[in-house]
Amino acid sequence: MAAYIASAADDGADTSRGIPRRYAWIVFALTFGLLISDYMSRQVLNAVFPLLKSEWALSDSQLGLLSGIVALMVGLLTFPLSLLADRFGRVKSLVLMAVLWSLATLGCALAENYPQMFIARFLVGVGEAAYGSVGIAVVVAVFPRDMRATLAGAFMAGGMFGSVLGMALGGVMAQHLGWRWAFAGMALFGLMLALLYPLLVKEARISPPRSMAPCKVTRPLRTLYSSRSVIAAYVASGLQLFVGGTVIVWMPSYLNRYYAMGTDQAGVVAAIIVLCSGIGTILCAMLCDRLGRQRPDRKISLAIGYCLGSCLLLSVAFALPSGTVQLVLICLGMMIAVGTNGPSSAMVANLTHHSVHGTAFATLTLFNNLLGLATGPLITGRVSDFIGLHAAFQCVPLISIGAAAVFFIGKRHYHSDMARLEGQVQPVPDAGRIQEVKP
Repeated sequence: MAAYIASAADDGADTSRGIPRRYAWIVFALTFGLLISDYMSRQVLNAVFPLLKSEWALSDSQLGLLSGIVALMVGLLTFPLSLLADRFGRVKSLVLMAVLWSLATLGCALAENYPQMFIARFLVGVGEAAYGSVGIAVVVAVFPRDMRATLAGAFMAGGMFGSVLGMALGGVMAQHLGWRWAFAGMALFGLMLALLYPLLVKEARISPPRSMAPCKVTRPLRTLYSSRSVIAAYVASGLQLFVGGTVIVWMPSYLNRYYAMGTDQAGVVAAIIVLCSGIGTILCAMLCDRLGRQRPDRKISLAIGYCLGSCLLLSVAFALPSGTVQLVLICLGMMIAVGTNGPSSAMVANLTHHSVHGTAFATLTLFNNLLGLATGPLITGRVSDFIGLHAAFQCVPLISIGAAAVFFIGKRHYHSDMARLEGQVQPVPDAGRIQEVKP
């Protein structure tokens, strides 16, 4: 397996040749800033749930739909919009996305009723749909190959940081200035970056030289769905994010109802929990890489452990009364609940052809949103209307058992699927690349 990776040159051509390092860091900083804006605009809603519920007399189902519609649009549109961005131009696409989600967030601030808020949140989802996949493509293009893994990890962590800032700052602004200013503040930040971005980041400077032609492949898209283990990775990742995504969305409301916290304090405490999730994502991924160097399937075993461990910790936490012990257990549970992001991404990368990795991660995003980030808050809100949010939270961690079972299925077929994939790729003579060969 190691020899295959080395000879296959999975990282592809070095597209950073001729790009000054200082300029590359400017591109990273601006793209990273827009990613933070993306998640601030998405998660600020969670901090103002209690205020919207009180002012408009909304049910938890309606609140959950306002959050879930964004994730649903991201899941449905990531794939086609990423393809369009590759054709239309990544810089132009990123700017259009940022302007759209920022204006839509401003629309949330101006909404006078629930239908108007729903339309605005729908447009936020459309604007944010492909930013993650296109943004990381821009960042990867301007740095050397040996920095790609580090930069990709740092870029993805920006989503957690944006969530923390969105909930913390949104809660404080809503408490002191009103919920409308919470949305307006996020919108203005995004618009400022969107206007600055095309002035400094130019398509011509980040595009690879035309001489770098991609390797010739036949039917690489088949690897997106041709093995049981890669499908298991998609499904298990989505199911586990049902748990992590639901807790993140509903935690400010939970703290408001059962801890009697104001929106500012609830936003800050929820942000700390999200920050623990971000730290846990990095630490769990590092552990997977360390223990999986000689045995790649150990990453799947760890993913199963993360699922079951988070189920245990969160189940115990939500069985306890409100208090410090409960909050500590929630933090610990969330640290490993999202730890499956690393193993599932590694499975997808290993089990799909390197030339379609972008599309593969778009497919993973689709499952993550349709099975987890979109449906989790919505279903939990619906259940909460009948039995209360605390009781609904007691049910949520059980989904992790299903995720662990699906990961176990993937582990059973992982080695045979990897062997079959390696049999379909052979090195291209004198090119150092690979092409897929029909068996």
